[in-house]
Amino acid sequence: MKHRKFLKSLGLCALTIFVALRGYAQVQTPLRIITTTDVHGNYFPYDFTAGKDGNGSLARIYKYVEGERAKYGRDNVLLLDVGDILQGQPSSYYYNFMDTVSTHVCASVLNFMGYDAMTIGNHDIETGHKVYDRFVSQCDFPVLAANAINILDGKCYWKPYTIVEKAGKRIAVFGLITPTIPRWLPNSLWSGMKFEDMVEEARLYLPDLRRKADIVVGIFHSGVGKLHEGKQPQHEENAALAVAQQVPGFDIIFCGHDHRRADTFVVNTEGDTVRVFNAGPNAEYVSAATVRFEPKDKKNIIEGGLVSISGMEPDPTFMHHFADKINTLKAFTKEVIGKNKKVLTTQPAFFGPSPFIDFIHRMQLKISKADISFAAPLSFDGKIERGDVTVGDMFTLYRFENRLYVMSLTGQEIKDYLEYSYAGWTRQITETDTSMLNFIEPEPQGIGEGEGWKRLAVPSYNFDSAAGLLYTVDVTKPAGQKVTIISLANGKEFKLDKKYRVAMNSYRGNGGGQHLTKGAHIPKDQLQGRIVWTTERDLRYYLMQEIRSERGINAKPLNQWKFIPEKLVKKIRPNDEKRLFR
Repeated sequence: MKHRKFLKSLGLCALTIFVALRGYAQVQTPLRIITTTDVHGNYFPYDFTAGKDGNGSLARIYKYVEGERAKYGRDNVLLLDVGDILQGQPSSYYYNFMDTVSTHVCASVLNFMGYDAMTIGNHDIETGHKVYDRFVSQCDFPVLAANAINILDGKCYWKPYTIVEKAGKRIAVFGLITPTIPRWLPNSLWSGMKFEDMVEEARLYLPDLRRKADIVVGIFHSGVGKLHEGKQPQHEENAALAVAQQVPGFDIIFCGHDHRRADTFVVNTEGDTVRVFNAGPNAEYVSAATVRFEPKDKKNIIEGGLVSISGMEPDPTFMHHFADKINTLKAFTKEVIGKNKKVLTTQPAFFGPSPFIDFIHRMQLKISKADISFAAPLSFDGKIERGDVTVGDMFTLYRFENRLYVMSLTGQEIKDYLEYSYAGWTRQITETDTSMLNFIEPEPQGIGEGEGWKRLAVPSYNFDSAAGLLYTVDVTKPAGQKVTIISLANGKEFKLDKKYRVAMNSYRGNGGGQHLTKGAHIPKDQLQGRIVWTTERDLRYYLMQEIRSERGINAKPLNQWKFIPEKLVKKIRPNDEKRLFR
């Protein structure tokens, strides 16, 4: 009897040890999270715009992901995307607007790679309802954005979050999008939606998500931004750090939108540390984190960083699977639509009139019949070579799918608009200064080759110049007093109290960059009423049509404006060029 009790006791002890060890093994099973952001059409390892092999791409990332799945176990790897994936390369444009019958190539690629969830981005929305609604319907995983609200029923237009089971745990993946889309995009592109503040929306969901899941992961199409003393401004464009700090409950946050790679920590209002990652644009890096789960009375261990995949070989299985798509896209982008008589580059556009920007001005004025044109270098360091002009070159000439607007502005509003543009573009300088452009001081650290745009205090796509006017910009004068308008380009008097028809892209016309609101002092809710004409299709389409009709590009600077004093500008320019393009 005693012997039987002893064996029973021994068996219970062994069972207890087994269960404890089994539980310990489960706790120690790590979760690997891999995240992409701002892919901008870079699905394949080929730059369809430049017509050559490219860096980054989802083809390379898939090879990395499959390696991590082999290492950690397929059921222990969570694959996410943070938006802006449907616009930026001909590969996305073709399946957005040319082939609208096939499954969108982006949905095919993400399904093939086994993504678990993604959030939507502002450039995804810029493609229009027909494109993104079709794309989302073809994805085998949930698309998230808790603060994009359907105005008809008050519910989320997409899902707010999803619960995924990985590594024996329940992972809540919560999505947000930058709420400032109405500042940039026409209502027709996001009709039926409104966009709520990220911090406030996160507060609504986090208590429930903490109860439902073992770990809460944020995927925010909104940049790192900055923390403010006191209350965070409502509807902040880049609010990832604000959410991390002000909304307790997140274990880790992956963000995007601002194209600035980041790996940082934030201490939230309860004293917990939240890891925040931003992998940067064009599928050249991924954010990769390992979560080691601890008992409930201890904090989970989160390790990781940003991983460059540019030097990796594309996955051969991926390349074989999408070979036909790649060949179709190469044929599309190599179509010759005209000739270019000289090399065009955006670099001179930072220092005065340039053939590159003035060609866009000419086309906008011709297409719209407007009096005045506003345009900026949308490609920071773009170049179109001499010779054949192809469809692919159009993505250097005009990067995004903006429509062309004609808006009614007074002469005073035009003057104020230009003052605002040049105040962000240039500093007030003296004879002893060595820089004219408005650089961030001190210079940010970790800027790589070709990333000189990160040195600018204001993004260069907000450096609007004008055509149809003769004017000067005095860089020795303070903000608001730099621009002197001499006359209209045809020699007629420019009057501050007269109304003019002004051509600009839809991003600017809807308030993007705040040239019209902060610059020209037009209330945001009045901008739509100022639009007197708009194209039906994106501006790039009309530029292609013009090049076909003219059989090429014969770009020359209009020389309708200049920076002064010219001797001082000429002396400083080489230093600025070195800082910007080195």
